[in-house]
This record gives sequence, C-alpha cells and structure tokens, in this order.
Amino acid sequence: MTLVKWKNQPFFSDIFDNLFEKEFNPMIWKGLNTMPSTNIIEKKDSYLLEIAIPGLEKDDFKINLENNILTISSEKENEKVEEEKNYTRKEFMYGAFSRSFTLPKEINAEKINAEYKNGILRVTLPKKEEAQNPSKIIQIS
Repeated sequence: MTLVKWKNQPFFSDIFDNLFEKEFNPMIWKGLNTMPSTNIIEKKDSYLLEIAIPGLEKDDFKINLENNILTISSEKENEKVEEEKNYTRKEFMYGAFSRSFTLPKEINAEKINAEYKNGILRVTLPKKEEAQNPSKIIQIS
C-alpha cells in the first residue's frame, strides 16, 4: 500500500485564492494571523528588537511598557469591494498580533525608541550606564 499526502482543504478554495492572490496580496494579512518573527540583538550599549511586519503603517502599532514588560501589538481591518459588469466581490480581512517581552533591569526605560521602515519595526532598548561598563578596578586593602 502506498501512502499519499493529502491536503485537507477544499479544491475550489485553492483555485479562487490563486486567482485573486496577485491582485489582493493576502500574504500581507496571513502574516498578521501568526506571531511575527523577531530578532533580538545584544550590543554593548543596547538591545535591538527587529520585528518583521510588512504591509502596515507606523500608526498601526501600539507599544506599551508596564511593570518592566514591553508589549508590541497591532490590529488592522480592511474591506475591499470590487464591482464589475458580471460580478461583485467583497472581502473583509482582519489581522492582529501581540508580543510581550520581559525586559532586564539594565534597560533605561526613559530612552526606548522605535522606528518602522521597509516592513521592519526596530525597537532600541538602551542599557543603563552602569550596565555598559561592568568592569571596574578593585583596590586591595
């Protein structure tokens, strides 16, 4: 007996998705239904969060810091109505995500900043001065 992989989805759904994919570009929305990929980079004086979230505007994001927990979230709704001679197509799309990060005590919360460019949200988390230079000379008594 031979086993064959079977994709448990309706046949016509794939046809219609592929037909309209180029025009509507649902990949933008599919990314919002899952957790966005995040890079965390540690530098000498800061941490950098890079979150890949294409297709949004900077006003679509909400960044909140409360009790040393940084939360980045977004919600977006879109409705597209297209009327042609022989058909009407109406699509509703909704996407949302929320990611939370517990920050180390060495972060200077007053100087956190964020930038959204080319589909990537970059959040810079600067370290406090004493955390940047942990080495010190100890005198022997």
